[in-house]
Amino acid sequence: MPRSFFFCFALLLSICTRAQSFEPNWESLNKRGIPAWFNQEKFGIFIHWGVFAVPSYAPVIPNSGDSYAEWYWYRIHNKQKNFWDFHVKNYGASFAYQQFEPLFKAELFNPDQWAELFKNAGARYVVLTSKHHEGYTLWPSAEADKAWGRPWNAVSGTPQRDLLGDLTNAVRTKGLKMGYYYSLYEWYNPIWLYDKKKYVEEHMFPQFKDLVTRYKPSVIFSDGEWDLTDTAWKSPELMAWLFNESPVAKEVVINDRWGKHNREKNTGSTYTTSEYGSGMDASVVWEENQGIGHSYGYNRNENLTDYKSSDELILMLIDIVSRGGNLLLNVGPTADGRIPVIQQQRLLDMGAWLKQNGEAIYGTTALKSPYQWSPGKMPEKKGASYMAGYSIAKMTEPKKEDAYVEAFFTQKGRDLYIILPRYVTHFTLRDKTIAAGATASCLANGLPVQLKKSGKNLVFDLSTFRPDQLPAKHIVLKVKNAGAL
Repeated sequence: MPRSFFFCFALLLSICTRAQSFEPNWESLNKRGIPAWFNQEKFGIFIHWGVFAVPSYAPVIPNSGDSYAEWYWYRIHNKQKNFWDFHVKNYGASFAYQQFEPLFKAELFNPDQWAELFKNAGARYVVLTSKHHEGYTLWPSAEADKAWGRPWNAVSGTPQRDLLGDLTNAVRTKGLKMGYYYSLYEWYNPIWLYDKKKYVEEHMFPQFKDLVTRYKPSVIFSDGEWDLTDTAWKSPELMAWLFNESPVAKEVVINDRWGKHNREKNTGSTYTTSEYGSGMDASVVWEENQGIGHSYGYNRNENLTDYKSSDELILMLIDIVSRGGNLLLNVGPTADGRIPVIQQQRLLDMGAWLKQNGEAIYGTTALKSPYQWSPGKMPEKKGASYMAGYSIAKMTEPKKEDAYVEAFFTQKGRDLYIILPRYVTHFTLRDKTIAAGATASCLANGLPVQLKKSGKNLVFDLSTFRPDQLPAKHIVLKVKNAGAL
């Protein structure tokens, strides 16, 4: 074959490659879009793990950042009373945070068991704290040790193990995608404290690139961005490298935390994060993240009543997905490497429900009206589990003290899924035109559900089911060939 052919082919390939490149500015970066897989998977597991798992303490304050145990170092450094008093009483005023590192042993860490748990929970991706604001890395980062002048990663430090790498391998073996949380800043990193520009260029940039190149994440959850602008962080430059040259340029999904005032600004390239309750809708790609309790890092101070019940977590997932979002649900492992049993139980309960009803969650799209409301007093005792969208929904109707959600909706192709928070003998679908010939069934067992037209409404008759044929809560009705809604 003539040499000219190969030359032309190489030239064409070069032109195509250049055409797909992104410049280090958001206008260019936002043309990339967000890889479609992310909004289809719906449910991920967040893991906050680090040296903060040793003291594992925070006061229990609902809906407050002061309840985050992973912020322990920051709170005692500022001598915040409820943290400082605990620290002095149990460790002494002269006990430095770095002295907790030898107690972070991870001796019971079993990555295969963790991965199996996440798989059985029905999660489709996992996001681990590669480095939180304390600067301690769970992989062998040379930059961490160099900056801190001491072993400050899990391989050179006490665990003597690549915790991140081992979990990554186990998670991928189970067929799940793996991602990492990465804090841009570090509270007390010596370089950060005296020269932020040097920190960004000589510490953060090479460390971030090492993490991405070595472990090839599918998701990057950035955080700790609020002290500097995206220009000072050089975030567009870093994103251009990520989207053009990194080994995950095509697949990786990133969130929106890349600079002061930067959140929710670049929805063409980043997904929007909400945290402990703000929530979004299907007009953007978004993800709600929160813990089973009030803290991300393990908090020994939390009791059973501080944890959401399995029913509440399932309903929260349903609500978020019905509004077009993902749920990133956090677990906080202990310093010795265990996921607390109560957290495991919550995850397995969610997995049991998803095993029967996941078709109504994974790969679905949101309807313009994701709920069907009902005014008036609830037929049962009012509680968060039956209120509209748990506590995070953006109400689409005026807030009414006695309003509650009768049903949540999702759709896949021409099929409609109706998710009932509780059992009713009859459910009336209002103001939706269902195509002629549509049929209904209970998704969990495939049993047919009788349909009857009543004026403009459609009535689903569940009264013929035996008590053992339907669950008491979170019942999914599948309407096949419902049409475009």
